[in-house]
Amino acid sequence: MNRELSLLKFNERVLAMAENPKTPLLERLRYVCIVSSNLDEFFEIRISSLKEQQRQSPNLVGSDGMTPDQAFDCVQQAVHELVGRQYNLLNDEILPAMHAEGISLHHASEWNPQQQEWARDVFHRDVMPLLTPIGLDPAHPFPRVYNKSLNFIVSLSGADAFGRQASIAIVQAPRALPRLIKMPQELSGQPDGYILLTSLLRAFVGELFPGLEMLGCYQWRVTRNSDLFVDEEEVTNLRHALQGELSQRNFGAAVRLEIDKLTPPELETFLQREFSLKPDDTYRVPGPVNLSRLMQLCNTARPDLLFPDYRAPVPAPFDRVGDKPAELFEAVAERDCLLHHPYQSFQPVIDFLTAAALDPDVMAIKQTIYRTGEDSELMKILLAAARAGKEVTVVVELMARFDEQTNINWASKLEEVGAHVVYGVVAHKTHAKMAVVLRREKGRLRRYAHLGTGNYHPRTARLYTDFGLLTADPKLCEDMDKVFAQLTGLGARRALKSLMQSPFTLHEGMVSLIRAEARAAKAGKRSRIMAKMNSLLEEQIIEELYKASQAGVKIDLIVRGVCALRAGVPGLSENIRVRSIVGRFLEHSRVFYFYAEGEETVYLSSADWMDRNFFRRVEIAFPIYDKTLKKRVIDEAFTYALRDNQLAWQQQPDGDYARVKSRREPFNLHQFLMQKLGV
Repeated sequence: MNRELSLLKFNERVLAMAENPKTPLLERLRYVCIVSSNLDEFFEIRISSLKEQQRQSPNLVGSDGMTPDQAFDCVQQAVHELVGRQYNLLNDEILPAMHAEGISLHHASEWNPQQQEWARDVFHRDVMPLLTPIGLDPAHPFPRVYNKSLNFIVSLSGADAFGRQASIAIVQAPRALPRLIKMPQELSGQPDGYILLTSLLRAFVGELFPGLEMLGCYQWRVTRNSDLFVDEEEVTNLRHALQGELSQRNFGAAVRLEIDKLTPPELETFLQREFSLKPDDTYRVPGPVNLSRLMQLCNTARPDLLFPDYRAPVPAPFDRVGDKPAELFEAVAERDCLLHHPYQSFQPVIDFLTAAALDPDVMAIKQTIYRTGEDSELMKILLAAARAGKEVTVVVELMARFDEQTNINWASKLEEVGAHVVYGVVAHKTHAKMAVVLRREKGRLRRYAHLGTGNYHPRTARLYTDFGLLTADPKLCEDMDKVFAQLTGLGARRALKSLMQSPFTLHEGMVSLIRAEARAAKAGKRSRIMAKMNSLLEEQIIEELYKASQAGVKIDLIVRGVCALRAGVPGLSENIRVRSIVGRFLEHSRVFYFYAEGEETVYLSSADWMDRNFFRRVEIAFPIYDKTLKKRVIDEAFTYALRDNQLAWQQQPDGDYARVKSRREPFNLHQFLMQKLGV
């Protein structure tokens, strides 16, 4: 399957959540906004890459059987159809339903005289002073346009004070201005009435051009290539090199133009020419050019229009651990502890690191950071630990896409308090999620650790499904220390006893496990493969899964997003089923199961089955040894997901996805796990 088309199929499944009338109303709006945000990144990264392929290798036929030009045409057609569905749903169903619930967007054409007067006052007081209209002529060239910024093209007629004939002006909306402005309830007639900044500018932008006739004002925005390039051979200080590149990210080559559907053809052509874009790159939309801005409406005080509130409990034994740090380490030392977010609280991870920062017996903390957020409690804990004299070592991944500046800021703060900060290995993103604590006990050092499938980000831990393991297992902890030594120092590849690691052993380890199941099936023995991940793209893994299927191995793959493998193709993959779960939470954990002649091998990982995860990143996969915890992972990652008939989609042999239908009693995976783990 083509990667970009498969990714768009995923966004169709997300949009289906918005199309489902059973989804709470404001959650339907949220899914519409999520699709817009996803498409922004799709154009910034994937379409940019596809355009580069068109330029450099136009005749190269990919593994999907298409040239870059053919793939681009198919992708653009699919995006246009998806965007059309998105705006139709918003305008025809969601916004009218919101209006009926007292949440309204008041358009300028509908304002009464009192609303008009209020809006004019807001414009003159809060907006107009910040605007800089630019009339285009030889002395005023086209302004530099920021990536995804809101802009207006204004068509004018007449002569100005200098006798210049007016034609076209550009007005850029400052990023500091809110895109949604709340209208007083007494004027709105609704509890939650808003106007868009777009409506305000359309209504009054003519006042920026006194004495001229305004023929039209139309919103637009341009999306740019946002992939960063750092020359690995020239880098001497990655942080400095990256900061220089970040300043130019928002002015990369244009890849998409979004314009008001009423924009005259001559103005559309003018903008296309200015940004070197073609008609296929242009999206005429009947509404705001950036639907992500409507996410603010999801935060109105209407819990009855949202999913019911869910507060993840702190599981045993952490619900019984007191304020003394030693008690937490004693609990982890007693047995491994499995956490399944967001059904179970992320708080034990915070408490684990807090205990490490406070405990006088803790000598050192080592941790990887990929994404953690701008106001991270966890990072503040590491700062406090360093100030307290602990040896704090943090591997900060500066190249975490769209979090680069946040990570640079945290790296600077950590260095200021004496922490050891390294940036991993150039050309290999450190994506592994792990923390090691070294504690002195009875005159010797003992290691404690946390490993996870997701980021150290408390906010996303409430939205993403991920597994985490708190352990004092000597083999796991020793392996983790070896990985940290590789990341911070230099030296030969180190043999690991328990962990698989990219870019060294993870790929060959997974291939070996798949082949072992195929051999067992050929020998007439029981065999089974189950795997859960975000994306499946790596070609050798796909080929090995096809061979295993042909050998008779029953394979269930739960792949949330991109899946290049084709399931259910006779003679090739009839023993493979591919499911995608799309619901309240974002499925994010990576779990790999192999029957292994009854041993039931289970690995949790930070890595998807993609080229980048296997060969261009530092990743780990860690085994679950405890039989009770292993059964939990199998049930919670696979057994219940394969029962779901409310959130699940099944891939068809042609690559399309169909909702899983069943006459059995309705079973919603997310709802079930909230009830099971939320007690």
